Amino acid sequence: MKDVTPKKKAPEPLDTHKLAAARLWAATKFPYLSSALFASRVIAVPGINTMAVDESWRIYVDPQIANSWTVQELGSMLVHHSGHLLRDHAGRARSLGIDKESAKDWALAADAEINDDLPEGIEPPGELVTPGTIGCEDGKMAEEYFHHIQVQKPDCPECGSGAHSQHREWDMGGDSFKIKEASAHLIRCQVAHEILERGGTDPGTVPLGMQRWAEGLLKPKINWRKVLAGEVRRGIASEIGKVDYTYARPSRRAVISPDVVLPSLRRPIPEVAVICDTSGSMHAELLSKALAEVEGLLRTVGVRKRGLRVLSVDTDVHAVQQVSSARQVQLYGGGGTNMGAGLEAAARLKPKPAVVVVLTDGYTPWPESPPKGIHVVVGLLTNVEVLSKWPPPSWARTVVIEEDAPAFSF
Repeated sequence: MKDVTPKKKAPEPLDTHKLAAARLWAATKFPYLSSALFASRVIAVPGINTMAVDESWRIYVDPQIANSWTVQELGSMLVHHSGHLLRDHAGRARSLGIDKESAKDWALAADAEINDDLPEGIEPPGELVTPGTIGCEDGKMAEEYFHHIQVQKPDCPECGSGAHSQHREWDMGGDSFKIKEASAHLIRCQVAHEILERGGTDPGTVPLGMQRWAEGLLKPKINWRKVLAGEVRRGIASEIGKVDYTYARPSRRAVISPDVVLPSLRRPIPEVAVICDTSGSMHAELLSKALAEVEGLLRTVGVRKRGLRVLSVDTDVHAVQQVSSARQVQLYGGGGTNMGAGLEAAARLKPKPAVVVVLTDGYTPWPESPPKGIHVVVGLLTNVEVLSKWPPPSWARTVVIEEDAPAFSF
């Protein structure tokens, strides 16, 4: 008897020629994204009814959907998903504590962040989720969008665990086609470099949002004021912790043993000194900034009342001043540079400072070892390039003070 059971229709295969054409279209139109576009492996998964990405840079797509899209639409979706991977939306979702219930909201916020910065020429299928779609202002981060979604949430396609960190049933296990985190970071850095290079040579061709992302990745802004204050406080705290016994003052417990002389505890009061580089290479703008840093230190470490000792140094020490305001500082010098002479002079001060802050442009020799018992912090009032030619001493804590930064303020 002939079997008349209807046979299941074989799944539609992915049109690999269209996929290759879509990748080429995207890489040609947006060459600065090429490294990301060609890094991901596209895997056909019939029946998932979407195109999604996981954290290992694997893209899953339903062949029936992908084959129905035009080359431009498929290429635009590849660009979109590369945005999730480049911006590490999965990692940021974990940091924010995104769970299954909040995954959809986060995916909307992540899509809004990407689509707010999409380059011209993108032709995705369907409607884009933009900041305006969810009632938010343009130019924000996904974290801000997530906390300020104000309208009824629109339906959006499932973008996968690479967008929100929540596992999906189609995610592959193991290392097949997997890009590890170290390699992913290198890809992000390469794309960021290409974005900045393209934006510099051909302004206006790269969206500002993408340029901000690239600058944030390759040129992270560190609040040098907090770093400098932290280093000064660390030195002060170290000195405050050096509690010792002294017989110069009777102990309050002496009444319990009148026949024995008991010592009392003495907690040292930390002293801070500042060495200002007054060599010829320190032009007026840098000197004025040095004075602003002195004023900031007075406020930060709480020594305004008892004053701060400031040393003017080029190749020699020209003045040691006790000041309670930066306006009282008078800087002398204008010759060569030798901050070692200033450190030697600071070590001879009475009382000896616990912390010495050296404000310099960096063009100076340094002694091989630090002054004994002194915590040295070097504030470089220059650009980072000087570090390769005139490296600061390894025994000091160095903070680069940006030239375009406003006055010292905590």
